[in-house]
Amino acid sequence: MRVVLDTNILISALMIRLGSPAAIYRAWQEGRFTLLTCAEHLDELRATLRKPAIAERIKPYKAGALVNEMKKLAESVDALPRVRRSPDPTDDFLLALSEAGGADYLVTGDKSGLLKLEHHKETRIVSARAFAALFG
Repeated sequence: MRVVLDTNILISALMIRLGSPAAIYRAWQEGRFTLLTCAEHLDELRATLRKPAIAERIKPYKAGALVNEMKKLAESVDALPRVRRSPDPTDDFLLALSEAGGADYLVTGDKSGLLKLEHHKETRIVSARAFAALFG
């Protein structure tokens, strides 16, 4: 199974040790799915982790470990297609990553944006709760 995790899911997994995002993060670490990433995804993650409200809740070593783990263990996808479909244009790269990487799922907490789309090409767009339910 090939999966794209929106930055908000990754950040939530670090901030809250219980709940669906944390369960998804553990499932990835256990090798239960292939996480897809790209340069833009890693850039957005780094920028978000540096925001003061986030940085005061996530210790720098945890933030750095997440980025390093993604660089090392996630499958990096290059040459993303141009996609203009998201209600929030800054999320179009996630749809492009899903498309280029052949993702089965894009997991997000973006209720007013990506989740409303429900799918992009062959990729189902689901909430963290719906995706975590696959792992029982």
